[in-house]
Amino acid sequence: MMKAVIRVGKGFELALYLLYELFVSSFRVAWEVVTVRTYSRPGIIAVPLDVRSDLGITLLANLISLTPGSLSLEVSPDRRVLYVHVMFIDDAESERSNIKNNFERRVLEVVE
Repeated sequence: MMKAVIRVGKGFELALYLLYELFVSSFRVAWEVVTVRTYSRPGIIAVPLDVRSDLGITLLANLISLTPGSLSLEVSPDRRVLYVHVMFIDDAESERSNIKNNFERRVLEVVE
């Protein structure tokens, strides 16, 4: 019973984080569209996965794709790497770390 309550709380935390990311990234993409100067530096990064379940991988990939400026491209055949296209990539390692420490960590707390 207590574990279910904790998961619901973590799910709520994940939803709030998604709303925050939607707001910030929507503003950043909109700013890119309305300004003359181009700030985007697109790239593809490989994110090693700690999440193992089909539900967890699907949820993570969809959350990334829902966020403007990023798109999940593919999961490796061994399901250990997720390839993500990022519109604003200044440092690949910081982008990878952001996905792992924010989205993936929260998904693991809810699903696994």
